[in-house]
Amino acid sequence: MKIVLIRHGMTEGNVSRRYIGITDENLCPKGQQILNENIKNSMYPMADIVFSSTMKRCVQTAKIIYPEKDILKEELLKECDFGIFEGKNYMELSDEPLYQQWIDSGGSNTFPGGENPYGFRKRSVEGFYKCMDFVHRMNCEDKKIETVAFVVHGGTIMSVMSNAFGGDYYDYSCINGSGYILECKFDENNLLHYSGYCGLDS
Repeated sequence: MKIVLIRHGMTEGNVSRRYIGITDENLCPKGQQILNENIKNSMYPMADIVFSSTMKRCVQTAKIIYPEKDILKEELLKECDFGIFEGKNYMELSDEPLYQQWIDSGGSNTFPGGENPYGFRKRSVEGFYKCMDFVHRMNCEDKKIETVAFVVHGGTIMSVMSNAFGGDYYDYSCINGSGYILECKFDENNLLHYSGYCGLDS
């Protein structure tokens, strides 16, 4: 079985390098253009089933890449809540003491007024396996799902990849519209085992 993890297309907040978590932005024109160029270059594999974060930027991306598919939305796959950093970029936060404290923590402290990074990663992984449990049940009913696509956020992808393959969370950072293809299978105990991965643009 293949799992395709795709980071949503670019938004205006991404262009200006802002912390965009719970802000429900649309794709920007440049983001849509890049996605369509990627499609022309056959970057995205066909999928038998498509899951998405509930946020507009992910749903819009999923509909562009997989227009013929029903998009199954999962709340647990949403991006992190960045609290008081939400909607701001590094320059705007450079004089904020709470931001410097967060940087000094190596990004491990809870976002002031927002979500704990480790709680976010746990939630993301739970959402991913909730979807994969659904896929497994469908296959037990002879649905023959061989390729599963997830259109989600950068943080969601880093959470899933670091959980599946180890290494540092930030090792799996990817640009908008990019992502990873994972090879895996369920064993007789319904547990998912991974045999490898590659970048979508490899």
